[in-house]
Amino acid sequence: MSRFAWRPTPEQMESCNLVPFMRHAGVEGHDYDALLAWCKEDPERFWNAAIAHLDLRFPVPYARVRDTSGGLAWTKWCIGGRTNVVVNCIERHRGTPVEDRPAIRWEGERGDVREWTYREFDRQICRLAGGLRSLGLGPGDAIGLYMPMIPEVTAAFFAVQHIGAVVVPLFSGFGPDAIRDRLQDAGAKAVLTVDATWRRGVTVPMKATLDAAADRVASLRHVVVYEHLGEPVRWNEARDRRWSDLTDGQADRIDCELMDAEAVSMLIYTSGSTGRPKGTVHTHCSYVVKMAVDFLLCMDFRQIDRMLWMSDFGWVVGPMQLAIATLGGGCLVIAEGVPDYPEPGRMWRLVQDHRVSYLGVAPTAIRSLMRHGDGAVAPYDLSSLRCASSTGEPWTEEAWNWLFHTVGGGRMPILNITGGTELAGAILVSIPLRPLKPCSFNAETLGVSADIVDEAGRTVAVGEVGELVLREANIGMTRGVWRDPERYLETYWNRYAGRLWRQGDWARRDEDGQWFVEGRSDDTLKIAGKRTGPAEIEGLALATGSVSEAAAVGVPDPVSGQALLLAMVPAAGVEPGPELERAIADAVGAGLGRPFRPKRQLFVSDLPKTRNTKILRRVVKAVVTGGEPGDLTALLNPEAIEELKRVAGTA
Repeated sequence: MSRFAWRPTPEQMESCNLVPFMRHAGVEGHDYDALLAWCKEDPERFWNAAIAHLDLRFPVPYARVRDTSGGLAWTKWCIGGRTNVVVNCIERHRGTPVEDRPAIRWEGERGDVREWTYREFDRQICRLAGGLRSLGLGPGDAIGLYMPMIPEVTAAFFAVQHIGAVVVPLFSGFGPDAIRDRLQDAGAKAVLTVDATWRRGVTVPMKATLDAAADRVASLRHVVVYEHLGEPVRWNEARDRRWSDLTDGQADRIDCELMDAEAVSMLIYTSGSTGRPKGTVHTHCSYVVKMAVDFLLCMDFRQIDRMLWMSDFGWVVGPMQLAIATLGGGCLVIAEGVPDYPEPGRMWRLVQDHRVSYLGVAPTAIRSLMRHGDGAVAPYDLSSLRCASSTGEPWTEEAWNWLFHTVGGGRMPILNITGGTELAGAILVSIPLRPLKPCSFNAETLGVSADIVDEAGRTVAVGEVGELVLREANIGMTRGVWRDPERYLETYWNRYAGRLWRQGDWARRDEDGQWFVEGRSDDTLKIAGKRTGPAEIEGLALATGSVSEAAAVGVPDPVSGQALLLAMVPAAGVEPGPELERAIADAVGAGLGRPFRPKRQLFVSDLPKTRNTKILRRVVKAVVTGGEPGDLTALLNPEAIEELKRVAGTA
């Protein structure tokens, strides 16, 4: 059993955002288990109390916070209330000292810097909202957002919701087909984009890519173009509008459209295993309340914080970080490009130069940055860091410890979360009231009733791996799959007859109450009668220090039914060969038993990943077995598939 790596001091515990809420609930000391029990005893009381404590605003008050009369899967929230995301993230700061604090701080790939105060941010949002209204756009209209990480993407996100329209974030690296599929599914009437952006020193033409998709979306009426790099673009007079033409002359301050609390505010798409992306449905009350509970209460984001979480706005982390920072009245630091260009230590320089205190990371990104060595971190002053937050996929101990010791100096807690696009937030979190082990989550978040169950839906014993589920509906849950209610039920609810939400992850708890996620349950391996998550196997391979990335998948075996295949990226300076294969097999066999020694090992220069750097194990399995890989629109590196085919002999 791992030892605790970090423990809070009494002073750190007492200063946590959670403590005043615990006092409100009548919880003495820092007893988070008692707070959880209070929340589960009466969920409606909890949600009402959290909304009031966090000062989340409904200009037209709701009559009831929760209605489960249609079944857990179709729970309705904040019945009768009217509000807007912008009311809670932006307008709440009008006339307060926050107005003159920095809201958005940006650095471009070439080093240029811009900053907006909350006052200027409000102005940018209102002027764009007025421009969108002038095009006849309004409540219920879907508007795509195909933009890089520049300040204007944050203004666009709120401007769309300001007028009651539905924002549809799109990954800035998508090709025409992926864009078309999502815009068609959403029925988008408009898209906001830029002429071009920088990526690793190369000009990427975004308007041209969008044009190739827009011509095939029947509902699309308007394309609004922000001149970011001043690149020439093809112009369609009937459809294209200049951003500056829309915003010039618009009012600097207008009130947003009040919407029914359950009116759709955002459709954000997540990859599906069937080959068709799923549109998750979020409302004006859903992700605002969920983000506030998860991050302002449990994860301790404060008004003093500057958050940097390098991501694209087309993934849930993009909207998530913007909501967290503005709800809390803090500053969001955003950067165009990638964490290790133009210099290997760019991310650490950004932390230093912008005095980042709250750093968001993905475990895969940290493993990638580790390749540059400790020397890429050493030159920078990282003393501003107060904590790190991580999400995306399971950690390996090597990567977790590198972030904790090399970057954080052993003093900074890594507040791990897991949840999903479908939940607009977390299931499991790490709270700074409790000690942390490497790779762990030390708590379930408030309001979700998390559990780990077996195939019959029964709670598993301590130390056993089972399916991560929710026993209660929570306000952040998607209100279905857009235009496909049956797919929603089949994906999340039907596995346990509508009683439990199935997240699709394997998890376990240890004797100290720490939670660990073992990987996607769709990726499960069952070898020698034992069901195992891939993360446990991959961790053993990575712990040898000979490989930097690994994907463990099960392949058919005529004797045992399923055998283990490991696809891996060798560490720098390591040559694949029989000696390396023996070392990997010995490490896995020693850790899990001889039946888990891999039947086959493949070495490649890269593994298939999503645009937010998650390794796609289902794609690895499909490539080596000749199966159907499913939805590939989120694939970052299609060339990795071709290399894997060659190495596996399935090309």
